[in-house]
Amino acid sequence: MRRPAVKHATLLALIALLASFFALTFQSLPAHAADCVPDAQTGCIQGLIKTSTGEPAADIELALTGSGANETAATDADGRWVFTVTRAGEYTVTVDQSTLPAGQYFKSADSRTVQVALFESVSALFPLTDDPAAVSEPEPAEDAQETDAAEETTETADAPRTSAESNFWPRFWQQGASGIRIGLLLALGAVGLSLVFGTTGLSNFAHAEMLSMGGILAFLFMQLTGNIWLTGLIVVILMAVVGWFQDAVLWRPLRKRQLSLMQMMIVSIGLSIVLQNIFQFFFGASILRIDPSSPKTVTLLGVTLTVQSYIAMGISLVAIIAVALAMKYTRFGRATRAVADNRALAEASGIDVDRVIRLVWTVGVAFAGLSGMLLGLVLNGIAWNTGWHYLLLLFAAVILGGIGTTLGAIVGSMIIGIIVEMANIWLPGDLKHAAALFILIVVLLVRPQGLFGRKERIG
Repeated sequence: MRRPAVKHATLLALIALLASFFALTFQSLPAHAADCVPDAQTGCIQGLIKTSTGEPAADIELALTGSGANETAATDADGRWVFTVTRAGEYTVTVDQSTLPAGQYFKSADSRTVQVALFESVSALFPLTDDPAAVSEPEPAEDAQETDAAEETTETADAPRTSAESNFWPRFWQQGASGIRIGLLLALGAVGLSLVFGTTGLSNFAHAEMLSMGGILAFLFMQLTGNIWLTGLIVVILMAVVGWFQDAVLWRPLRKRQLSLMQMMIVSIGLSIVLQNIFQFFFGASILRIDPSSPKTVTLLGVTLTVQSYIAMGISLVAIIAVALAMKYTRFGRATRAVADNRALAEASGIDVDRVIRLVWTVGVAFAGLSGMLLGLVLNGIAWNTGWHYLLLLFAAVILGGIGTTLGAIVGSMIIGIIVEMANIWLPGDLKHAAALFILIVVLLVRPQGLFGRKERIG
């Protein structure tokens, strides 16, 4: 008789919906503009203004207009300014020239127009100079009117051909690159979630807090060391210790007491809430910036991302390839797959199941911590509930790829990440997660075990 694989998929789909409910329940408090971090409901427009000598330009006033926004802000003591938006669209940032420091002038324009999507952070730069001759003089009014009329005629004639075509493909490739970036970072977190489920059957809701913990530890040790690479190494080691300790103190004793998977899942939800409150108690609701320096952007093949994004993508790719090779060719990987396939048979074959599960917890939490740190770098900040915002996407990636499989978690994460970001081209930002979940439902209707899952039979 065929065991209904859809039973597992339905259970995890319900768990994912429960995760979305908690995510809405535990929304972060509104942050100060200087603490903006992009998420599913938020986009950020930010920048740094310095004088011609390189000193921060404080108390410069800026205005934001467009897409229904009409806000003002001022640069802080470090010269930073940030606007938080809740709608995707085109925005214009204008600097009040009267608030510039004495003897400072714009090198080019006093306003910038940017295209912003939710879950993204974009920059608008306003370089200053102390040379008034470098400032271009405005055209006479009559000439300007003639020029405007000529441009209006040309734009009217060309609009049907260029307005859609010229903007679609650059945005298409930009969103595709952003999707690959998010997919790679999701894959780091999804691998641990999938391995834990495969070896223990536990749907661990507290896994999201491992992402937040990794980012928070990165913030703390970056203050102490000042070296991002050393900080990353420390974070991975500490998170591995947290994973080992977590299984030794909590999950293994619960398994020994033969608690049901439903009871253990409820424990994981409780642990998640406790950790969130601990994070918020010690660090508040503000955004913690791991790297305090202003992000620099690099354009490759028409795609513009921050340097931190490129580094995070490279690290994620190397880590994902390493874990995939380890799962296929090492003794630990073969033992893990054996336990995931049939725990009783693996134990009868002489495999130390408890030791394998302990190592899975250690590796999975270490990867989750690394994912949280890289997310903090890419998003330019980490908060007490950053991981929780990604839990629904992690579950969706694991279910889509096939529960309990490493390759499935990686492929599912890439698909979810790309869909979420590409959906911004055609859908409002608030609906991009819905698009990913719709694809998940369609796939499960056709293949309930996921893309790489296996149908099971019992006799």
